[in-house]
Amino acid sequence: MGLTKGSVGTGTVDNGLEIRKRSESDRVVAIAGNPNVGKSTVFNALTGLNQHTGNWPGKTVTNAQGYHETRRHSYVLVDIPGTYSLMAHSAEEEVARNFICFGEAEAVIVVCDATCLERNLNLVLQTIELTDRVLVCVNLMDEAKRKQIKIDLPLLSRRLGVPVVGTTARKKRSLAALTAALDEVIDGAPQESACQVVYSGAVEEAIGMLLPAVREKTHGKINARWLSLKLLDYDDALMEEVNACLGCDLLSDADVSAALQRARDFLSGLGIHPDDLKEKIVSHTVKKAEEICRGVVQYEKSGYDARDRRLDRILTSRFTGYPIMLLLLACIFWLTITGANYPSQLLSKGLFWIQDRLTEWFQMLGAPEWLHGMLVLGVYRVLAWVVSVMLPPMAIFFPLFTLLEDSGYLPRIAYNLDRPFQRCHACGKQALTMCMGFGCNAAGVVGCRIIDSPRERLIAMLTNSFVPCNGRFPTIITILSLFFLGSTGGMVNSVLSALFLTCVILLGVFMTFAVSKLLSRTILKGVPSSFTLELPSYRMPQIGRVIVRSICDRTLFVLGRAAAVAAPAGLIIWLMANVQVGELSLLSRCAGFLDPFARCIGLDGVLLMAFLLGFPANEIVVPIALMAYLAEGSIVDIANPGVLRQILTDNGWTWVTAVCVILFSLMHWPCSTTLWTIRKESGSWRWTALAAVLPTAAGMLLCFLIAAAANLFC
Repeated sequence: MGLTKGSVGTGTVDNGLEIRKRSESDRVVAIAGNPNVGKSTVFNALTGLNQHTGNWPGKTVTNAQGYHETRRHSYVLVDIPGTYSLMAHSAEEEVARNFICFGEAEAVIVVCDATCLERNLNLVLQTIELTDRVLVCVNLMDEAKRKQIKIDLPLLSRRLGVPVVGTTARKKRSLAALTAALDEVIDGAPQESACQVVYSGAVEEAIGMLLPAVREKTHGKINARWLSLKLLDYDDALMEEVNACLGCDLLSDADVSAALQRARDFLSGLGIHPDDLKEKIVSHTVKKAEEICRGVVQYEKSGYDARDRRLDRILTSRFTGYPIMLLLLACIFWLTITGANYPSQLLSKGLFWIQDRLTEWFQMLGAPEWLHGMLVLGVYRVLAWVVSVMLPPMAIFFPLFTLLEDSGYLPRIAYNLDRPFQRCHACGKQALTMCMGFGCNAAGVVGCRIIDSPRERLIAMLTNSFVPCNGRFPTIITILSLFFLGSTGGMVNSVLSALFLTCVILLGVFMTFAVSKLLSRTILKGVPSSFTLELPSYRMPQIGRVIVRSICDRTLFVLGRAAAVAAPAGLIIWLMANVQVGELSLLSRCAGFLDPFARCIGLDGVLLMAFLLGFPANEIVVPIALMAYLAEGSIVDIANPGVLRQILTDNGWTWVTAVCVILFSLMHWPCSTTLWTIRKESGSWRWTALAAVLPTAAGMLLCFLIAAAANLFC
């Protein structure tokens, strides 16, 4: 899902180049590879870390580093974003390219997928052009064996001119040969005999014109042949990094500038223009990969992927793909709703039992009532509510979603949704970031880095909060259960809750499409870009590891962020409820001020105030409203649904109010964590403000229309 402790905290190299060594003797090694080849699994197995692994492209969006020791050396291993090419077109591809080029890695391990080796060799060949210490790790050998694919690793090594090791990264014992080969690469001589792509005669002659001047200027800091090629195939972003590495403007050198002009004139005279040059570079690399693989890879069974193709015909069909998607979504929500109820009640009882003990402790110490109120009834009680409401659903939702991800189904969802997003002039990769938003909108915003186009990346960030995060589910489910499902209990109630919630989610998805199209036709005009989406093999997820890692790396991390903002919110809520202005509390005064406007959109002043105070954590909206309705000095929890419904109806709630609360829960300003993430990712307060205004305006408009229609016809 993108956002984990490892992706934003310790262990992440945010600028892509910073390295934290434990000692000067540490050797820096980059781990590169295409998306979905098990690169992060190799990294985790070697370092003992828990960098999230997924079965879809774009999962790693920054560098993560860890440490590994062999008998000879101590290594700093850097897991760089998955990329198909070093011709960078997106943020994560730039991070990967920049680290290999300028990150001072002493060697690069390129991880390949044994089931589709030829395509992976494109990256291997590009890496060999850059560095003279490369180790190829052919991973997923177990899957290749299952599909009856044989790979002649010694022959592959001879043709590439670099060491090649076969592994099954899930089995740590298979990595012993990899670490032994890494020691040999580090201690051995530079791989001067490594395979190089030889381009057409004209391109090679142009490189030769540039090479002497470039070699003299770079002083061995950057591979001179590769840099000469990149000067011909010019990239502004790359040249900025090159100049920073060299400490000077390369093209300001008269010899380099003159040689480049001669080479360009030479190519132009032969009718080879920049776009033609790029095509020639790519085509020669692809042909070289085909040549190397010929005889190395043998398929003993012609229909080795027949099962995957049969499943794809069902899961990606226009007629069956969408119904299956909706059914799986409803099943996930049903399991989340059903499974979370009982542990949530137990957790609530336990946390509020601790509250009673804290109260006794404060009384024993003789602490003043205001201090007890602020810390226990304010800060602690809000924290207890957030934890008891958020933890059980997240502990179920995140592992279920991760199982879909690791099995290979998530890319199929993106494939199915690509066409609707294209019609909205947005990028199909937005489907992946939208899926991340179901767990946490901040995770979805960070995941937008996988989108190449800045315009489409902004659209994805601005619309991500139209799908409700895990924190908004409790409010929506509670209102649905109280006003639209009656007193039906057991299985029927939970199934109906899941179906109603799925319908609400579909409305959010529809609004995502609508607002994306609006943005693409107004302030973010542009033509939708295409992208290559790999449909990986279906795999059996490691269920135990998924559960443990989802809870440790995602659930507890997101919960910790929510708790960090809920604690000060609890203090503010308690102060507003207990500070008197005349005969009424400050909370009641503010609610009264907002009431006329709130009535226009089908709410009341108390509810609108509750949404405002719920800005740090959406889970506390209903408890704040109850506190205001009952004139309590602290947040309250009514466990009995019948009593809760009676309190709400006594305060003027109708079915119209319930519908408007559900809609406004679905569409209003993102929480503080999400907005702060948008600010960091976009680098602009203007776009951050727009990200808050868009869902709020849409929610208010829908609520106004429903309230107006109800007043007119009912």
